[in-house]
Amino acid sequence: MGVKNLWDILESCKKTVPLHNLQNKRVCVDLSCWMVQLQNVSKSHACLKEKVHLRGLFHRLRALIALNCTVVFVSDGSIPAIKLSTYRRRLNNGKEVAQNETNLHKVTSLRRNMGSEFSCMIKEAKVLGMALGISCLNGIEEAEAQCALLNSESLCDGCFSSDSDIFLFGARTVYRDICLGDGGYVVCYEMADIERKLGFGRDSLIALSLLLGSDYYPGVHGLGPESACQIVKSIGDKFILKKFAYEGLGWVKKSKGAENNIGRDDTIVEVINAYLKPKCHSADSDVVLRALAQYPFERIKLQQICAEFFEWPSERTDGYILPGIAERDLRRFANLRLTSSELGLNLPLHEIPVKCPLSEIIKSRRAQGRECYEVSWKDMDGLETSIVPADLIESACPEKISEFEERKALRKKQNVQKRRPKKKAETTASLAELDLTLQNLLLDNNLEDKTDNNVSESDSSGRILGEITAMAESDLNTENLILSRDNRENNEWIQNISNITSNETVPSIDKNVVIDLLSPTPIKQSHNSSKFHRSSDQNIEVINLSDSENEVSPEHKEKAKELRLFLASIRNEIH
Repeated sequence: MGVKNLWDILESCKKTVPLHNLQNKRVCVDLSCWMVQLQNVSKSHACLKEKVHLRGLFHRLRALIALNCTVVFVSDGSIPAIKLSTYRRRLNNGKEVAQNETNLHKVTSLRRNMGSEFSCMIKEAKVLGMALGISCLNGIEEAEAQCALLNSESLCDGCFSSDSDIFLFGARTVYRDICLGDGGYVVCYEMADIERKLGFGRDSLIALSLLLGSDYYPGVHGLGPESACQIVKSIGDKFILKKFAYEGLGWVKKSKGAENNIGRDDTIVEVINAYLKPKCHSADSDVVLRALAQYPFERIKLQQICAEFFEWPSERTDGYILPGIAERDLRRFANLRLTSSELGLNLPLHEIPVKCPLSEIIKSRRAQGRECYEVSWKDMDGLETSIVPADLIESACPEKISEFEERKALRKKQNVQKRRPKKKAETTASLAELDLTLQNLLLDNNLEDKTDNNVSESDSSGRILGEITAMAESDLNTENLILSRDNRENNEWIQNISNITSNETVPSIDKNVVIDLLSPTPIKQSHNSSKFHRSSDQNIEVINLSDSENEVSPEHKEKAKELRLFLASIRNEIH
């Protein structure tokens, strides 16, 4: 429980910070508090049988491991003597107490019932933690007191606990709760904020516990949190405990009209000492040093434990934990490079003695609103690829990002080249033939014998037009042959030539059709022409290619020039 109403008093100092703020930090966990939280989520017998609380613990731990957040479990030891009355009240019976009521003042502490259901849950949590490389420090008495000592001695960056009296033991940074959804966050309280915003130091918080009640003292009956805060602020953090120790709380009872149902005031000194001088392992003890050592991840052992507790196959266990282990190793590599850089040693990636665990970047991703990369790993048995935040790769191995961008640009260039025509030489040759044929058509005035001008010119025109049509249709259908907008009029002119030889485009009505090959606007004047007889008895007059037999008109030359420029532009686009 901690101190009654203390979390409400500290509400203005509460902060919700992203989970990734815990990266590269060491935190102590009051294991009993976590197990109570997880057990409250699943109180049914079915949930306990399926060990849902342990699954929740597993997922909390793997999230912190991925952030390279070192976790140290801290478990409760014996029950302090000053807490026995509270402990007995919670159990609602006295069977676990070895001494009689008359001998309670001689009891220093009481060993916990290690065979209880809750104690078994703590044991299973420790076993799971050890397989993940998480050590456990068994406290002498209160776990939150041991966590607070490690935090105050700067042996950890913060403490996870839902007991508010952890501040009274000296903790500076406390994480009350953790959530893994929506990217994850933690509920954080800083002692610096409490001192600055509320004006309460550690001594003031101990005084509040005496006034409001805690696990060690029942408090002043009828005194609310607002009145208690006013009393403490009126005296000040520097003198509040001295006043309580020497004068007791009798003056508070009289001034506030509270009931005088509290025991002797000499108990107040014991409570103050219990908070200021708790029984804990010292910061330099071997027990603490062993708990703070780094332990390896035991993959096979974890697979066996998950198979026993959760009935998971080894592949499922690997799928949960290995991406986090790989990300943790990459963060450690990033820390190594950062430390080297701060020392002035900027080695290229391939010259660093410790090899980068990341093999290469596969593709860009976006996960939970963050820019990420899908990557492959080196020497990670059971894990081929996973998704990693982009900022982590930027700090650990920016060279991998450069390599990825180079490969991406090269693939893009290759894709562009693949979209180009495959039969480039054939297309160029066909265009050359088309160019030559058109020039012959437009510039050669002596295609056939002049003696039989009408018949021969008609036959020659029909033959050449057929050749042009076949070649134009073939070349214009060549893959990726793109015609510019400026040459659209010339394209339509070529299409008109093709339409001459197409039965579908010639109207089936009985009239003469005059087709001008030189200009889109026909001139109404007499021309030398030859008649082409179709099976439908339709007469088609084909205009001669020149106004005279021996000379080329200026319009004729201009049109030929435009066609040559048009064909040249097509060749340039293909090249």
